[in-house]
Amino acid sequence: MMRIAFYKGRARLFNRLASWWLRGPYSHCELILGTDHNGLSICASSSMMDGGVRIKHMHLNPDHWDLVPVSGDAHDAWHWLAQHHGDGYDYLGLVGFIARVLGHDKARWVCSEAVAAMLGLPDAWRFDPCSLWAALSRPSQPTTQPAKAGFFTSGLGD
Repeated sequence: MMRIAFYKGRARLFNRLASWWLRGPYSHCELILGTDHNGLSICASSSMMDGGVRIKHMHLNPDHWDLVPVSGDAHDAWHWLAQHHGDGYDYLGLVGFIARVLGHDKARWVCSEAVAAMLGLPDAWRFDPCSLWAALSRPSQPTTQPAKAGFFTSGLGD
């Protein structure tokens, strides 16, 4: 099982502003693909500081990162990386978190979009770090019957 690391650090002004705007604790995320021989996490994402899609070996200090297990195929994630490694950072997509009408650059990626794409999630461009955490950190609740909305039921004996 793979994991996603969600950054909750406050070291830079950008991180504080991003998490404030997104109304959550997170400003960045990384897909953890494994561990190297030095015990560092092998992470993949898109980073403004690193210029776009990249792989990076990182120490993930638990004071600054929350780890969430996710289902997914590491082989598929590596395949996506082989196709997109070096793609630029999506500055338009970053601004799109503020004004969605601006859209995003389909040839560039923000962190959460790249992570969602590596996991094979549809419409990966819709995710910011906080919404990706919300979508993936809740256990799925299988339902055995459709929900009752009230206006489809008689109200008698319900």
